Amino acid sequence: MNVTWSSTPEPKDYPASESYLTLLSDPAEARRLVAMLAEQPIVHYKAKDLLRAAQLPLLPENDLHVAGDLQKIRSGKELSPVLLVRGTMEGVPLLIVDGYHRVCASYHVSEDVDVSAQLVSRTS
Repeated sequence: MNVTWSSTPEPKDYPASESYLTLLSDPAEARRLVAMLAEQPIVHYKAKDLLRAAQLPLLPENDLHVAGDLQKIRSGKELSPVLLVRGTMEGVPLLIVDGYHRVCASYHVSEDVDVSAQLVSRTS
């Protein structure tokens, strides 16, 4: 089973990312990061590396959103690239600001699946 990624994130992913980021930073910083994300090229990382860097657990296959993404994968539908904010070496993990369930669904296909993403650093 192959995981197919669209060439660009869905437009709704950016507002969802901004909403999430406002829980972790002030609204102006959240807007700045999301605006930067929208301009970044698509990059690829292994599903296992994203979960490790984000220090997040693998959600089970029967999680509602993971199951939905697995169904999309089985049907050959494209997944939207995930949106990431780079962590720091000082203990701040990578933030998966949109697409955690897509990362987990991809991992269930294979931990070595390449996940499409856009990535920014907080200091950029």
